[in-house]
Amino acid sequence: MATNAKAVFLLFLGVSFVQNSNSDNELKLDQALLSVSNYLPERIAAFYVSEACYKCLPQLLLTVSPASMGVPSNTSVAVSSRFALTVTMFAEADAVAPVCSWRALYGEQGWYLLTVKPIKNTTEVSCTLSVEKDPENGYIPLLVAFACMIAVALLYFLGLYVSKLHCTRVHCHCLQHKPTSIELHSAESPRPVEEKPKCRRLLSLDTFRGFSLTIMVFLNCGGGGYWFFEHAAWNGLTVADLVMPWFVFIIGTSVALAFHVMMKRGVSRIQLLRKLTWRTVILLLMGLCFLNYGPRDGPLSWSWARIPGVLQRLGFTYFILALMETFFCLKDLGRYQFDNRWAPLRDIVLYWPEWVIMVILETLWLCLTFLLPVPGCPRGYLGPGGIGDDGKYPNCTGGAAGYIDKLVLGEDHIYRYPTCKELYKTTQPFDPEGILGTINSILMAFFGLQAGKIILMYRQQPLSILKRFLIWAVLLGIISAILTKCTQNEGFIPINKNLWSLSFVTTLSCFSFVLLGIMFYVIDVKNWWGGQPFIFPGMNSILIYVASSLLSTYFPFNWEMKFPNSHAEPLFQNLLGTSLWVLVAYLLYRKKFFLKI
Repeated sequence: MATNAKAVFLLFLGVSFVQNSNSDNELKLDQALLSVSNYLPERIAAFYVSEACYKCLPQLLLTVSPASMGVPSNTSVAVSSRFALTVTMFAEADAVAPVCSWRALYGEQGWYLLTVKPIKNTTEVSCTLSVEKDPENGYIPLLVAFACMIAVALLYFLGLYVSKLHCTRVHCHCLQHKPTSIELHSAESPRPVEEKPKCRRLLSLDTFRGFSLTIMVFLNCGGGGYWFFEHAAWNGLTVADLVMPWFVFIIGTSVALAFHVMMKRGVSRIQLLRKLTWRTVILLLMGLCFLNYGPRDGPLSWSWARIPGVLQRLGFTYFILALMETFFCLKDLGRYQFDNRWAPLRDIVLYWPEWVIMVILETLWLCLTFLLPVPGCPRGYLGPGGIGDDGKYPNCTGGAAGYIDKLVLGEDHIYRYPTCKELYKTTQPFDPEGILGTINSILMAFFGLQAGKIILMYRQQPLSILKRFLIWAVLLGIISAILTKCTQNEGFIPINKNLWSLSFVTTLSCFSFVLLGIMFYVIDVKNWWGGQPFIFPGMNSILIYVASSLLSTYFPFNWEMKFPNSHAEPLFQNLLGTSLWVLVAYLLYRKKFFLKI
């Protein structure tokens, strides 16, 4: 590990050498125990750098007192088992040249012993790392749960197949039918009671929404305590980073379908303005008043209330997108004819004013991100600050995005515990739902809007819809590869959920086109699947999201666990809580209760 010898020397001299043997401490999830046995007649100190921490300064891990009368001194410390750690050991007599250095990925709940001994008749030192207690396989509960879900799904589809065979043998008439066209409904209105015989709701969109919401509820419950079900510390992607962008994409698709239907029904633009304003205000108030704090925070005070939030971002994104559709939505698409040269681009050409607006907004994001001067920070800084980038910019978390939020909203009104705080040792507040990132949230929703327009224009040609979805997915994937240079941290614009970077939007939009395309083909074209069980929460998404957020700490969604340091019980608790909310959504669906805003 390349280190700054002078910095390490100063850190070593500043250490308070107190032996803190904590081998009896109970380990938490994603932790292992590292014990160091020091046979040297001098004090030693270990510094570490996590593999997940990009260009980070070494941090003090532990210190070990010198051996006494040939009896070694022992010290233990809990270390992370999420990512590999590079550890470097220094002796008190020489704080520049390391005694030894090693890189290891520690197993969860394992106990590792490092023995540091002098080699007889030499000045060299021997460092031996051994396993005193084998780690546990924390992925077994997840594999068991996954196998159970696959088994349940197979049994469900087997039951459907058997019922169809029975239906055929008794010459009964199946109630299902293959639609010849797609009814353009979205989640803004529930399934109609009386449907046209050859037309139905776009079930794949509801299923995609419900799929995203189900994962979101599971993650909000705790995700079984697995690190990949938490947000990435800074650059990169985890499962938790996928669901909200999918929601934003779905907002765009829903707006395209819903506004087209309302325009065809003769709803005036003034009525549309009232509707979209009402929905936006409700979303903003729900996010600000209900989901920004919990009972344990005490009475809400404006002095520390967080202004941004998930629903606030969704509401503002919806407002801008719906406002554009109100003024530029076309009522009758069939009367617009194009020659062969422009026909393949008609879903873009017809809405050129919206594209101009989006180009302006994205240009604004790029200029503010890379050209805005931020005090004490380099222009265009996209890092987490703290100990990252060799500790050069400790107070520059988020660059221009963090600076704008603090300038406009104030430090007391943005998120104080960003995901980079623990790994990068940051001290600055940073809000992942901040002002600058909302511009790219609008861009993400706009790609969803484009998917909706494709469905509108090619609704009689399902294969054309799939082809255009694939083209968009490939195009956005190529843009992402260029922006990131196919790396996590070395690209022009890395994938970053905290910043909602441009590459993050293009990557997640690529995934969205692929997923929606697959669901559209399986559900709406081939009728192989009805979207169960995800379609049920997908048709009551606001109610399920808000209710699950408000009641997440109450029984039966949460209880005091007897074995919190194993993944099995947290995973069972979180899966049970998620399943209960899906059941609630199913019961509401059976009662034909759909919450509308």
